Amino acid sequence: MGFSLRPRVENFRIGSDSSLEFQNYGHLSPARSDSGGAGAKAAPYLGGEAKKMAAIAVHQFAQSITCHAWSPDRSMIAICPNNNEVHIYRLSQEKWEKVHVLQKHDQIISGIDWSVKSNKIVTASHDRNSYVWNHEGSEWLPTLVILRLNRAALCVQWSPKENKFAVGSGAKTVCICYYEQDNNWWVSKLIRKRHESSVTSVAWHPNNIFVATTSTDGKCRVFSTFIKGVDTNLGRSSSSSDSKFGEQIVQLDLSISWAFGVKWSPSGKTLAYVGHNSMIYFVDDVGPAPLAQNVALRDLPLRDVLFISEKMVIGVGFDCNPMVFAPDDRGMWTFIRFLDEKKPTLASPKYGSQVSALLFFLLLVNLI
Repeated sequence: MGFSLRPRVENFRIGSDSSLEFQNYGHLSPARSDSGGAGAKAAPYLGGEAKKMAAIAVHQFAQSITCHAWSPDRSMIAICPNNNEVHIYRLSQEKWEKVHVLQKHDQIISGIDWSVKSNKIVTASHDRNSYVWNHEGSEWLPTLVILRLNRAALCVQWSPKENKFAVGSGAKTVCICYYEQDNNWWVSKLIRKRHESSVTSVAWHPNNIFVATTSTDGKCRVFSTFIKGVDTNLGRSSSSSDSKFGEQIVQLDLSISWAFGVKWSPSGKTLAYVGHNSMIYFVDDVGPAPLAQNVALRDLPLRDVLFISEKMVIGVGFDCNPMVFAPDDRGMWTFIRFLDEKKPTLASPKYGSQVSALLFFLLLVNLI
């Protein structure tokens, strides 16, 4: 039986009205975990590390990039240049050179994930198909995945053990895919229930069983993906010992608009996701009695989140400026700072000219 949680949280309003200049950032590696309240410790730590993370060079791979994924050692990157291809670049002597082009999909590729342990790439596309690419020799060979979708595939992610991956779709379903050794192919089991609209993001719990989803119906959900013969009882936590495939663990009705990126903390104790209403949500103890908080932003909505540690979250969105969040001594998540420096701006002369024009118009009307 699933549980539903409706808003009963505290609001925090933060942000700045000033505009800023966009600055690219390199790969964010997991930071050290804090032993106490991170609200006070995160700010000085980020002050030095943020400068180290700032990219010293900008490389334009394409006019528009739909999705991307890094190789396990971060020496290569796979991108989709807003078409049906995957371009793989390798860093060589401080320059990125194109080394592979993966061509199999018929429409725009909407999701790429590169496995860390097995060095496999999985792609998902608007053509309703997914492929698993294996690197053999000097070539990447595709294996078709049977998704059984009637709408576009929108996102994809490998599970922690890399024996499964999840595909979110516009068909209001989530495909949990696994490899069948006997038939030498990838098959899927569908979670058809509950979603009322497109699935925008998926995130695996560290236990390799739970998967969190966000949807344009404004909800975040957690499902069990236990598959007999693929998952073992030893890998199942006590909270998931009685759950069956497709069973909804919890439904979070915190957002009143589209819900986007979702991530678990490294331990799986905290879940964070963002909504198009310029809010970020933090949920602890996901299950029958979850504890939820939301932070309201004065800036544009966030699009995705990333846990750097148990007590540090980076949010990115339409402001083109990463935001840092951390809990204080009471465990309440708050905004810490922007990674980019905010530049103070003077009163806009355009605004002043508009006011002058309005006063002149009113004076002219009175004279007439």
